[in-house]
Amino acid sequence: MDSKRPHLARPVNLEEADDGVVEFSPLKQDEEGTVTLEVPVAEERAAWGSKLQFMLSCISLSVGLGNVWRFPYLMQKNGGGAFLIPYLIMMVIEGAPLFLLELGLGQRLRQGSMGVWNLISPWWWGIGIASTIVSFLVGLYYNVIIAWCFYYLYNSVMNPLPFSYCPTEVVGNETFEVEECELSSETAYFWYRMTIDASSTINDTGGIKWWMVLCLGLAWLVVWLCIMKGIQSSGKVVYFTALFPYMILIIFFGRAITLKGAGTGLAYMFTPDMSMLLNPDVWMDAACQVFYSLGLAFGSLIAFASYNPIKNNCKRDSIFMCCITVFTATFATIDIFAVLGFKAVSNYEKCIEHNIRKLHSVPALQNATGGVNLTIENYEDYWPSVYPKVSELYQNTTHHHFKNCSVTAELSQAAEGTGLAFIVFTQAIIELPGSNFWSLCFFMMLLALGLGSQFGTMEGVITNLFDMKIFARIRKEVLTGTVCLLSFLIGLIFCTGAGEYWVGMFDTFAGSMGLIIIAYFETIVVAYVYGWLKFADDIENMVGERPGLYWTLSWRFISPITIFTIVVASVIYRITNPAKYPAWQPHLGQAIKEEYPAWALGVCVVLLMAGFLPIPLVYFMRRWQCIRLDSNIHQASIKRVETTMSTQGMIRAEENLSRSDTSDSEWTRLFLDRIESTPSLDDQF
Repeated sequence: MDSKRPHLARPVNLEEADDGVVEFSPLKQDEEGTVTLEVPVAEERAAWGSKLQFMLSCISLSVGLGNVWRFPYLMQKNGGGAFLIPYLIMMVIEGAPLFLLELGLGQRLRQGSMGVWNLISPWWWGIGIASTIVSFLVGLYYNVIIAWCFYYLYNSVMNPLPFSYCPTEVVGNETFEVEECELSSETAYFWYRMTIDASSTINDTGGIKWWMVLCLGLAWLVVWLCIMKGIQSSGKVVYFTALFPYMILIIFFGRAITLKGAGTGLAYMFTPDMSMLLNPDVWMDAACQVFYSLGLAFGSLIAFASYNPIKNNCKRDSIFMCCITVFTATFATIDIFAVLGFKAVSNYEKCIEHNIRKLHSVPALQNATGGVNLTIENYEDYWPSVYPKVSELYQNTTHHHFKNCSVTAELSQAAEGTGLAFIVFTQAIIELPGSNFWSLCFFMMLLALGLGSQFGTMEGVITNLFDMKIFARIRKEVLTGTVCLLSFLIGLIFCTGAGEYWVGMFDTFAGSMGLIIIAYFETIVVAYVYGWLKFADDIENMVGERPGLYWTLSWRFISPITIFTIVVASVIYRITNPAKYPAWQPHLGQAIKEEYPAWALGVCVVLLMAGFLPIPLVYFMRRWQCIRLDSNIHQASIKRVETTMSTQGMIRAEENLSRSDTSDSEWTRLFLDRIESTPSLDDQF
């Protein structure tokens, strides 16, 4: 045989095989002695139009609604500026290592999360299944929030704003404000009665609200139009969903810092209560917030990275994304607290005016004040001495009490989620001059943030389905449309009077605990099944620089221990604190925490189990050979000689190396070295 170097010809397409399984073809030798070996590889995978599209997609996924309505609440609850300390620490020991882990896996193995975990080890394919299920469940309720934003955006063009006043009703010959609105507030009434038309218990569905059905249908239509062609379509939309929120945040910042009371709100935000750092709950909140704000364990980051060039510097991308997430959360919180400071001062002055008006309504009280003329300017100086003289007399005369006016009390009224976005912040908006404009800006920003995260969440589902052999021949537009239609039909449960209670249930049990457990198994499998040394080699081959001690220690010890601690603490909390939901009581004008009924607790358990049960289920079924070990991902099934299950990930990765960057001899050397150095599963266990 001629001593010339073997030439690797372009392989056949896997789609040509009847069963999706092909073998190496026989060696071919031409007259000159050149040996040709045809190796089957996957068909060409889609790619980002530019590096900027990938980065903006990651920003859209990570920078979501939680940065606007979750992070400010946590700062308000956990010691103000002191909360930044545990948040930054958790970002370093938990956020960045996990972010690089997911980007590295997707970029190296070039598949969605189901394909990635199947290639690493078919025994742990359940991790990919679990992340797909959780992403689907989160997408179901997340799009309902987008539907709510559409409804508020529609009402923002009306003048006056429908959530700026209480409707009236005629009783006899007199006109009164609706009692439910008078007992709560204009914004609370519009949210609970006009938007979601909340029932008083989760047992009462209250029927389907047609206006919410229309908004939910619009939300899913927009999602389908934007992701139906994968990254070719969503990659262009992210220019809006990623950049527009920053433009609105900058506009809000310019207006918010000029408002009366903005300084008071910012001072409350940045004044640290260092004693809160001794509370373990503060550290748990920080760890969970980092986890959710980066979009970890959804499988979306793996899917996004799978469209990157093999030599993309994913380590630099991870550090940048962690920095931009911290910046955005802090910047959005500054905007929120500046506006909340304005609201607090405004309510404080209204409270003073209420007390002065009541004081003047009883002539006998004028003598008790000692001739002091109370005003907003001198209220704090004179009210402490006047109040003891008039309070008992006023109460005996009117059977009512004076209000306790305090800016600090107004600022300390913590609200999160829908309460912050649709009630508290809208109450501040209606106080602003040009409130329609600011309402439009705010809800367009929420739409952009929500849609960006929703695109990434659903991409984690669609990519996995499209990579499966059973769906490989279906057009992506059809497959995406089918998933969106199914999601819309299931989502009708969120359009009932109990819809908000269902959203809270899904958010707590499907979108929280499941993700934490998935992330824990991700770190364990990569570090101790795939091998942290091999993964470090993969990162070095891609970025040209070996991960340092910080990264390897985080993958091996720090991140798994941190996540395990979160899991244990969450389980203990759920056991010691029965699950409750805020049930709206119209006769009280407020939401009261109530325990879930037995059937609802059953649903909670099902949602919780769906997030992690596939992991042990697939593991034991494959260990006991209940299901075959071959992958059902259409790009994966290649029969090889003398290879084990655990080598599939490395083999596939080496096949995807860019031929322009790696010579044939170098590629062959890396390929053979990996096979020889990889232990079997029996050795690993």
